[in-house]
Amino acid sequence: MLYHLFEYLRSAHIDVPGAGLFQYISFRAGAAIILALLISIFIGKRIIRKLQRLQIGESIRDLGLQGENLKAGTPTMGGVIIILATLIPCLLLARLNNIYIVLMITATVWMATIGFVDDYIKVFKKDKKGLKGIFKVIGQVGLGAIVGFTMLWHKDVVVRMTPEQAEANGYKVENVVFERDAKNANNYVKLVHVKAPITNVPFFKDNELDYSRFLWFMGDNAKDLVWIVFVMMTILVVTAVSNGANLTDGLDGLATGVSAIVIAALGLLAYLSGNARAADFLNIQYIPYSGELVVFSACLLGATIGFLWYNVFPARVFMGDTGSLTLGGIIAALAILIRKELLIPVLCGIFFVESLSVILQVWYFKYTKKRYGEGRRIFKMAPLHHHYQKKGYHEVTISVRFWIIQLLLAVATVITLKIR
Repeated sequence: MLYHLFEYLRSAHIDVPGAGLFQYISFRAGAAIILALLISIFIGKRIIRKLQRLQIGESIRDLGLQGENLKAGTPTMGGVIIILATLIPCLLLARLNNIYIVLMITATVWMATIGFVDDYIKVFKKDKKGLKGIFKVIGQVGLGAIVGFTMLWHKDVVVRMTPEQAEANGYKVENVVFERDAKNANNYVKLVHVKAPITNVPFFKDNELDYSRFLWFMGDNAKDLVWIVFVMMTILVVTAVSNGANLTDGLDGLATGVSAIVIAALGLLAYLSGNARAADFLNIQYIPYSGELVVFSACLLGATIGFLWYNVFPARVFMGDTGSLTLGGIIAALAILIRKELLIPVLCGIFFVESLSVILQVWYFKYTKKRYGEGRRIFKMAPLHHHYQKKGYHEVTISVRFWIIQLLLAVATVITLKIR
């Protein structure tokens, strides 16, 4: 909003001191982090008091975990703090006519609605099961489909390559541009913006994968039907990451801290992918117009760090599904938009392992019950963080160690850009 206001004033030849700073993504991203953090801290205190007055407290199941009785009555639905602290600075500082920003705002509101309804049913309707799983899945599938189809058909969602590359692969050219040669600043090279269902592949020299390769057996029809594979992939990523974040949200500050690290890494990757010089230097895909995602990432990062102020042990508020489902959906959408979804298993390693622990636990219990007549377990309890609680670790120890592991995974993810 402020960006558009200052752009209008500049076009009207009205000089506002400092307005030129809003042309720079780096300035708006820095301002977004600070603003989002302050909003989450100051508005968070009021929201927590409001939730306490409404007696929106967490209903704690008796799982035999250390200190769980102390959590009874702690307000939930605190994800509202993260959502407001993300959207307000985003609306103020981002370019609202940018398709990537539109998609991220849509993803935030979409997943927040699903999470809020789930929490509402649990808290006000006193139904511990919350929103039926099928409706959650439908919502996640819906978001994945929106992101996938928009990326395939919107004119501004393109990647840059040489005319020779576009012609060789049969991509639809949307725009022709001339940019300075990275090796010789005095020369210009002809490049094209194309619609292409491609993504980054870690550890490989060419570093690109065209989803139509999965339909190699269809010959010339592969290009026409590639949308099926691409949209299925976006749906899978959104559903998996959203559920992974939801399962990770079981200890004070755990999901919040892990998400903040993931978001910071995605923000860096968005900057590198949206900056032509950085992309050329690293020899990765340059994605035109995607630089605005840095601003959104900054908003979300500031919001999560600010929420952590109240969510660390002993937590004064829980994010609930309003927050965890939203964070997972946003992270998934952001990774897909910058074409780094294949890095998700590494970047979101904590989410992945938490989900895997639940899958293995349920499968092994059913398998042993069928074979031996009694169910057995791999872990003392799933998800994985509860396994360590059962072993006697304090939840602060578990959360901080998971943060450290996630930090290592985030660094490893960024390093993959040069390891081929």
